[in-house]
Amino acid sequence: MGLVNKKIIIIALGATGEGISGGDRIFIEFARRWSKKLSVEIYTSQSGKRMCKALNLPSRVIIHDFNFGFIEYLSKVLFGIYLGWKLKLEKNDILYSASEFWMDSLPAFVLKLRFPNIKWVASWYQTAPNPLVGFAEGQRQERYRWKALLYWLAQLPIKPLISRFADFILINNENEKRHFKNHEKKLVVVLGAVDTDLISKYIKKFSKLPKIYEAVFQGRFHPQKGVVELIKIWKQVVDKIPEAKLVMIGDGPLMENVKLQITNYKLQNNVELKGYMFDGDEKFKIFAQSKIVVHPALFDSGGMASAEAMAFGLPCVGFDLPAYVDYYPTGMLKSEVNNISDFSKLILSLLDDKRLFVKLAKSAQKLVFSSMSWDNRATEVLGKLL
Repeated sequence: MGLVNKKIIIIALGATGEGISGGDRIFIEFARRWSKKLSVEIYTSQSGKRMCKALNLPSRVIIHDFNFGFIEYLSKVLFGIYLGWKLKLEKNDILYSASEFWMDSLPAFVLKLRFPNIKWVASWYQTAPNPLVGFAEGQRQERYRWKALLYWLAQLPIKPLISRFADFILINNENEKRHFKNHEKKLVVVLGAVDTDLISKYIKKFSKLPKIYEAVFQGRFHPQKGVVELIKIWKQVVDKIPEAKLVMIGDGPLMENVKLQITNYKLQNNVELKGYMFDGDEKFKIFAQSKIVVHPALFDSGGMASAEAMAFGLPCVGFDLPAYVDYYPTGMLKSEVNNISDFSKLILSLLDDKRLFVKLAKSAQKLVFSSMSWDNRATEVLGKLL
């Protein structure tokens, strides 16, 4: 069947806040590229619309945005269910729920019941950890078990709905397949990617800038991402290189914890907090002015944030998580999980060993430009959905 009569409807009511999650990035980049061939409409929050505009989503993508007031999560869920009963779909339409959160998945479920001939493409980019274990793959003193429990409970009723009724389930690494053992035929692995064309322009623009940061971090200040541990790691780096500077791009619930750690370790002159940054001169200039990128996540199913920096030829250091077998087979030195000393030693080895640095920098950049293009990823995934 041709593409003329097909339309893609994206339910992304869960998009919230000033930053952007991996799932948000994926639906926006897919919409940008799929809209060249198909009609694409997005139903999202006002925050979601701001994200789309900030990332220059073209006007050919139709965006329906809604404002949510008191008890935002609950109001989004209720509105999502209402939206599921209100929208009219055609049999050739493709329905894409941008997250497994209730406000995205429940309206998609209702629409699938009402219009069984449509294709429901459900996003499931990370399975919540066992709440008894919390956000950690290894030994970790603070595991944020309460947050893990809320995450686990939120996914509990949604997973059987997606498993039973979705036509496709988007996951973001091979390891995630173990959570859908009886539904392998529905699974589509979506590895993270970057806008290589856009980044190429900035690499050229900032190619002659001096390096002023030893390392850069980009990501949410969330229990998963190891941001508090990163300050401990950086203290050990500074003990060896007193002038070493770390710049951190991002924001989130652990921002105050990070600031407290910086004060406790007297690293005010060694760590710069930039807050969240959308794509553009300011963010990409920082990448160009950094030597390496650090990715200390302790619970992760992917990790697109570091790939943008790696595209600038920055070698990466991260913990040795299962997901990174798929994401970072090269370009990253992998530390024993939650081993602060080991992680800091790998950073120091890159800063000290020029030959190792150059070798890893080349492999990092090659990895991104050879296999992590959004153009290729969007074409590949759409081909599986049609």
